[in-house]
Amino acid sequence: MSKKLVECIPNFSEARRPEVVEQIAQAILSISGVQILDRHSDQDHNRTVITILGEPQPVEEAVFAGIKQAAALIDMEQHQGEHPRIGATDVVPFVPIRDMEMNECVEIARRLAKKVADELHIPVYLYEEAAVRPDRVNLEDIRHGQYEGLKEEVKTNLERKPDFGPAELGKAGATVIGARYPLIAFNVYLTTDDVSIAKKIARQIRHSSGGMHYIKAMGVLVDGRAQVSMNLTNFQRTPIAQAVEFIRREAQRYGVAIHHSELVGLVPQKALTDAAVWYLQLDQYEDEQLLENKLMSAAFERSSKIDEDSSSFLDALASANPTPGGGSAAAWTAAEATALVAMVARLTIGKNKYKDVEPLMFSLVEQAEELRTRLQCAVDEDAAAFEKVMAAFKLPKETDEQIKVRKTAIQSATLEATRVPLETANMALTVMKLAETVCKSGNMNAITDAATAAQLAAASLTGAAANVSINLNELDDEKSKAEFGQELISLKSEKEAILTRVAQIVTERSQITLI
Repeated sequence: MSKKLVECIPNFSEARRPEVVEQIAQAILSISGVQILDRHSDQDHNRTVITILGEPQPVEEAVFAGIKQAAALIDMEQHQGEHPRIGATDVVPFVPIRDMEMNECVEIARRLAKKVADELHIPVYLYEEAAVRPDRVNLEDIRHGQYEGLKEEVKTNLERKPDFGPAELGKAGATVIGARYPLIAFNVYLTTDDVSIAKKIARQIRHSSGGMHYIKAMGVLVDGRAQVSMNLTNFQRTPIAQAVEFIRREAQRYGVAIHHSELVGLVPQKALTDAAVWYLQLDQYEDEQLLENKLMSAAFERSSKIDEDSSSFLDALASANPTPGGGSAAAWTAAEATALVAMVARLTIGKNKYKDVEPLMFSLVEQAEELRTRLQCAVDEDAAAFEKVMAAFKLPKETDEQIKVRKTAIQSATLEATRVPLETANMALTVMKLAETVCKSGNMNAITDAATAAQLAAASLTGAAANVSINLNELDDEKSKAEFGQELISLKSEKEAILTRVAQIVTERSQITLI
C-alpha cells in the first residue's frame, strides 16, 4: 500500500550566510523520514527555498525544527533583500503529492501554526487554502508593508492581528503558513539592467493588475539584470510557454529581449512536457509516448503485486494465540470509529453549505486523529497487559515466599490489565460524543457514516467493559473493584443515552430509522 506523501517548501530569509542555511537544513534533516529534494539560495533576494518531501507527520516535525532554527539564527532587524518578507521563516506552504487531500494539508498547516505560535511565540498568519479570512488568501496581502511595516502596524491595527500568536513582532518576525496546489516559481531575465521595464511587464502579466490568470509577478534587479519574477499557481490553466511568450512580446515593446529564464525549486514534469508540446506543435502527442512514463508504469505494476498485506491484525486476531484478543479488538474497533468521524468532518469542510460549522469540523478532525493514534497504541498495550498476567500465573509457587511474590505479581498485572481496557472504554465514549456531533452538524450525505461511527464506538465500549468486568473478579482490592464497577455503570448509562440521541438525529435529518 502506498504511503501518503506531502511536500513543503519553506522560504527562509537568508542566503548570504551559507553556514546559517546549512544549519537550518540540518535541523530539518534531523527528523527521520524526510528528504530535501531541492535547495535554492538567491543572493540578491537574500532568500533560500528548501523543498521537503515525506510522510505528513515527519514533514510537519521537520518544518517546525527548521522554523525554530531559523528563529534562533536570523535577525529580521538586520535582514535586507530584494524579495518581500515578514519573517525569518517567511512562508511555509504544504502541497498534497500522493494520497493526500487538500483538507489534510490544511489540517497540518493549522496544527503547525498553533505550535509555532505557542512554543516559539512567533505570530502566524494562515493563507491560501488554509486561510480563515478571505482577505488573507493571497500572500501579498499579508506581506503588505513587509517586516518593517507590519512590526509597527500590528500593534495598533486589529485587521493585522495574526491568526495565532502574539500581536507583536520579535527579531524572528512573523510567519505565513498555508496549503496550496503545486506552484511553479519561474523567473525570466531581460537583456537590460533597467528594472523599470521588468516592473512594467510584471504589472501587465500578473492577474491582480488585469493580466493573465494564475500568475503573480514582480520586477526586480538580480545579478545586474532586470528580472520578471513569477509564481504560476495553476500551470495547467496558464502554461509556462504562454507566460514566456507574453513576456517576450512585451519586452520587444521596450527594445529588449529575454536573456534567459530559471526555475526556483522543483517543477512538475507535465509543466515542461506541456511547454515542449506547445513549442514543437506536437498536436498528436500522448503521455504514453514518453519513455520515462512507460518505465514508471511498469515499475508500479510490479510493486503493486508485492504490497504488504493490510489484514495482518485480523490474521493475528484469528490465530490460536490468546493475544491479541477482545481488548485489542475493542481498541481497533474504536480506532475505526475515529477514522469515520474524521472522514465525515473532512467531507463537511470546504462546503459552502456548512461554512458556519467549519471551525468545529477542523477541531473534530484534530480530536479524532489524536484519539485514533492513542487507540492504535491501545491495541498493543492490551495484548501486552494480558501477556503480563499470563507470565505472572506461570511464576513458581513451591515456597511460601514464591507464593507471596506470585500473588503480588498476579494482582499487579491484573490491575494493569483492568486499567487498559477501561481506558479504551473511556476513549470509545469520547469517540461516541464526537460521532454524535458530526451526526448532528456534519455533511448530510455522510450521516450514516457518522451513525456507523457511533455504533462501532458503542460496540468497542461494550467489549472493553466486558474485559474490565472479567478482570475485576481476580482483584482482591475491594476499593479498586468498587471504583471500577461504578465507572462501568456510568459508561454504560452515557453510551445508551448517546445511542438514543444519535438515532433521533438520524431520523430527524434523514428520515432513516436505525435498527
